[in-house]
Parts: sequence; C-alpha cells; structure tokens
Amino acid sequence: MKVVVGLGNPGRKYNNTRHNIGFEVLAEVARRWQAGKPRLKFEAEYAEVVAGGQKVLLLSPLTYMNASGKAVIGATNFFGVTSDDVLVVCDDFNLPVGKLRFRPSGSAGGQKGLADILRRLGTQDVPRVRVGIGPLPPQWSVSDFVLSRFESDERTTIDTLVQVAADGVGDWVREDVAFCMNRYNGYPDPPKQKRKKPTDDSSERQTDAPKQQTDTVELDLARLKKLAEKKPDRKT
Repeated sequence: MKVVVGLGNPGRKYNNTRHNIGFEVLAEVARRWQAGKPRLKFEAEYAEVVAGGQKVLLLSPLTYMNASGKAVIGATNFFGVTSDDVLVVCDDFNLPVGKLRFRPSGSAGGQKGLADILRRLGTQDVPRVRVGIGPLPPQWSVSDFVLSRFESDERTTIDTLVQVAADGVGDWVREDVAFCMNRYNGYPDPPKQKRKKPTDDSSERQTDAPKQQTDTVELDLARLKKLAEKKPDRKT
C-alpha cells in the first residue's frame, strides 16, 4: 500500500488559501480515481482506492497544519506502511507560483506540516512534492502570506498546476520519485543533451537512464497546459 497525504487546514475559512494547495491536489486525485465519499479516522479524512495495481490511501489530516504528522503516523502504523511509501503534497512559499519540486527526502524547508510528519515518522526519508505558492513578498509575514488567497492572475496558473501535480501523484504511484523528478522538476520536454563520443571501452558501459534533475525550471502557463492536456484522466 502507498499513502498520499495532502496538507492543509480544515474549515471553510481556509478554503482556497495558499496553505491548502495540498488539499486541492488530493481532491483532484480523488476525483480522477473515483474515490467516493471519504471516511473519518486517524483524525483525518481518508479514502482507499486501487491505482497502478495496488492499494492507495488518500489522506487529508484534519488536525490543522502544524500537527499533520499525528494523522500520518496513525495511518501508517495501522496499515504497516513504511516512510518511503508515503508521498506528502504540500505548499512551498520558497517556490514561485508555477513550479513543482519532487524530492525523495530532505528537511522540511520551513513547511510546518511536513516538519511535524518528519518528526513523528522519525526520518527525513519521506518523498514529497512541493507546489510553489510564492514568492513571499518582503512586507508580508510567512503566516499571513500562506493563509492568503491567490490573486486572480495566479489562480489560473494554480488551477493548471493542480492538474499537473495530480498527474505527478499518479506517476509516483505507478513509477517512483526519481521518475517524477525527471518528469516534473522542469519543463515538460526538456532539451536532450548530446552524448559524447566514446573515448575508451568504459564508455560502452553507459546507460540510457535519464539523469535526475536537481534544480527546477519555471513552468510557464502555456507549458503547464501542454503537460496537463498530455495525459487523459485515468479511472481505476
């Protein structure tokens, strides 16, 4: 089993805020996979689906952002899921609107919900996809900014980015985080580098495995739409 965790704050007053982008992505995944009405357990809303030939738990903690790990540790202990089979979908004010970043591990980078998950699971080796909601304006506090709503021009980009992130969740379930890093941490179709001519026998041992990208490239709206339209919805 795999667990996909969408982070946000419960309650109507937090709907459509920057901090709730994880909820939005998970809701789109649930819609595509026809997850049905969620149930309540682990201080979270959850639904079980089958995707990529395996069970997937879609989990939305209702503990408020800073205590998100409480729901995650409850679910993973109950189902016997290890940390590398958990994907956290969260906002990142350090990334501009229009960027995604998959990572297999690392620090929380200031995201308090992710920080609580890492603390309770006792490891930083938890795959995550960060959805850009920034940059943080110099005159804003972090707390005020993440609880604000997107500007109208940003909302168009975010709506498309939610679709792309949902594609990424599906690819993580079917493939792995390395695949998603290559696929989503840059332009939809990054230019291919020319291979060097062999200089000795050792070059024959090179593989065609794609190189994982460590830096993101800004996804402009036109390319986001291209990527979102590239894959049809998958029903499970």
